Amino acid sequence: LQRPQNLISYHLRLLRAGQLVHERRSSADGRDVYYSLDLDHLRTLYLDGGQALHPALACADPAVSRQTAASSISPPPRYRVLFLCTHNSARSQLAEGILRAQAGSAVEVCSAGSEPGYVHPLAIRAAAALQIDLSGQQSQHLDQFRGQHFDYVITVCDKVREVCPVFPDDTRQIHWSFPDPAAVSGTPDEQLQAFLQTARELAARIGYLRLMMARPAAGQATLSNFSISRKEQP
Repeated sequence: LQRPQNLISYHLRLLRAGQLVHERRSSADGRDVYYSLDLDHLRTLYLDGGQALHPALACADPAVSRQTAASSISPPPRYRVLFLCTHNSARSQLAEGILRAQAGSAVEVCSAGSEPGYVHPLAIRAAAALQIDLSGQQSQHLDQFRGQHFDYVITVCDKVREVCPVFPDDTRQIHWSFPDPAAVSGTPDEQLQAFLQTARELAARIGYLRLMMARPAAGQATLSNFSISRKEQP
């Protein structure tokens, strides 16, 4: 951000107090902290402000408004999007299925991992709760996509962000810091709830991504997490 860290920390504290940002410590390096906007809450506050100015600007259900807006906009044909995580088992598989379900043929979407394994059964169940079928998806290694052109490469895992290969210069590389739902211990229901929460959060984020894809001039800043590093300086 090219600003003094104490200034950034001060404003982040205000944003956290207003519940406008989420904070998550990196699973790859605990000295890094990722921050992301709570876009739904920000939208609610924005619409509340509009209603205060004039009743005609009111919206009864911001989430419905967002979903309606996203579903009414189709990006230019055949955007290519690649989601990456370590095992290509849960987060990136969910993201692939959700974007494919939302965008249909307008987007060619793939997912891969640095250490691919299998599609997690709970990811399949969580997607099914959103009426999305992951049964036809397979785990793939990111090397098979190395050097290919993608409009967006989105890492959804802190660890794979550190080893993400270089893509052509016109590729927009974005990082979304999501915890691994497969790492959650507890009862079977608690484990399923972790996957359901990840699926819901991905669906919301992808809805906003599609709006940004339809308005490329709107900029990149709101698409990605940003991070503050606590690493020792040499």
